[in-house]
Formats: sequence, C-alpha cells, structure tokens
Amino acid sequence: MKTYNAKPGEIEQQWHIIDASGKILGRLSTEIANILRGKHRPTFTPHVDTGDFVVVINAEKIEMTGNKWKTKNYYRHSEWFGGLKTMSAEQMRDHQPEFIIREAVKGMLPKNKLARNMITKLKVYAGPEHPHKAQKPEALTPSEPGLIGRIN
Repeated sequence: MKTYNAKPGEIEQQWHIIDASGKILGRLSTEIANILRGKHRPTFTPHVDTGDFVVVINAEKIEMTGNKWKTKNYYRHSEWFGGLKTMSAEQMRDHQPEFIIREAVKGMLPKNKLARNMITKLKVYAGPEHPHKAQKPEALTPSEPGLIGRIN
C-alpha cells in the first residue's frame, strides 16, 4: 500500500458557517482550527493546506467559562516606550468581538507559513449578517464530542 499525499491543486475547498451564539470560546475555536487545517478530511496532509473556509457569525454572543471576562487580558504595543495597552476580554467584546475568536483560533494553529495562509480562510462577523451568501456556506453545528467524524 502506498501513502497518499494531497497536492494543492486537487483539493476542493468548501464553505462552512458556524453560529457562535452561546458557544464556549475554547471548544468552538478548536473545532474551527481543525476545519481550517483540514483534519476533518480523510486526505489530511500536514504540509498541504487541505482545509475549508469557515464563516463565524454572532461573535458578540460567544461565552467564556469562569471569570474570564474580567480576568483575561489582551495586550498590544505601539512600539514606543510606555506604549503597552491592555484591554480585558469584556472590553474587547464590546469594542471588537471578532478579535476574540480570531486570536483564539490563531493560537491553535501551527506557527508557520502554512498557518498564516489558513487564518485568512477564517471570516468572523459580530452580527448575524455576512457577505458570503454567494459561496453557499453549509451550516455546521459544533457537537460536544467533536466535529471531525460528522462532517464527511
């Protein structure tokens, strides 16, 4: 038997839509990262981008367990002395809710050039509206044990 390796030209990428309202951030972002990597496919190849596009709607209604809304902080720096800015997760949800999901998924992808291409296939929107209706995204409801066995 020979091992099959996917080639970049023969992968058909699909579009999936996920409603994030009421979902826990960590559990949702691991399933999104698996779809972006292509781990849900039987032709998964680690060095080739075999993943699909993911559209996440209702990012403002994401949930976090425990007291993380007040204790989790997001940092950014302006590259000037004393330019460190801190924002709690609660403030970030009010200011830019898409950033919370994007950063959680980005942290679960490998740290290489391939992952930088994978994160561009993630589209996150705060409300229920999105401009990707022409791609006919397939609705996915993340399951508790995992989405991997249910997609194909």
